[in-house]
Amino acid sequence: AATFVSGEQLFEMEPQDAVDSLKVCLKVSVTFKSTYFDYKARASTECPSNPWRFQNSALFSRLDSFLERCHDVLDLMQTIVQFSKLEKIEVGGTKGKALTSSVQQIYTEFLNATTVFKNAPYDIMNVEHKQFDDDFYAFRCNINELERRLASVIVQAFDDSTTVLGCFKLFDSFEGLLEREIILSDLEKKNTD
Repeated sequence: AATFVSGEQLFEMEPQDAVDSLKVCLKVSVTFKSTYFDYKARASTECPSNPWRFQNSALFSRLDSFLERCHDVLDLMQTIVQFSKLEKIEVGGTKGKALTSSVQQIYTEFLNATTVFKNAPYDIMNVEHKQFDDDFYAFRCNINELERRLASVIVQAFDDSTTVLGCFKLFDSFEGLLEREIILSDLEKKNTD
């Protein structure tokens, strides 16, 4: 599985293709584990005198670590897919130029945050490299801050929009990002005010 999705290969392909590859990898790994448990249950039923006596935690510890890493890298790649949309966003309205500048600054900082993984001296898919955990935590903290700033920009652009069509265009241009928890939360707060 690690050969199918090495960290180096993930950054050489399109982010959406990387997301799809990680999903396939997760599906195959989960199916493998599920098949084991199905056959273990079947063996217990058909041969009660000779059940499989393997400790599941010992048997799957490395696979479980790999699955956790796959989920983290999938989150990273999905974030890259979503934030990549910021590159081409232009906000209209009276504050449009300043808000577009803020969006571009957020996008630049996002690119800097992903550089850690693109230039990592280790394979991000190798569970033996524990540095990934620290790097990923720092990345998530950075992304949370960028999301807060982006939510502020979206709320300001929404307030500046004078037409319903303008609001829909605004939301359409940030499509995908609006589903992120922090941004969604801030927009819901704005809606209740």
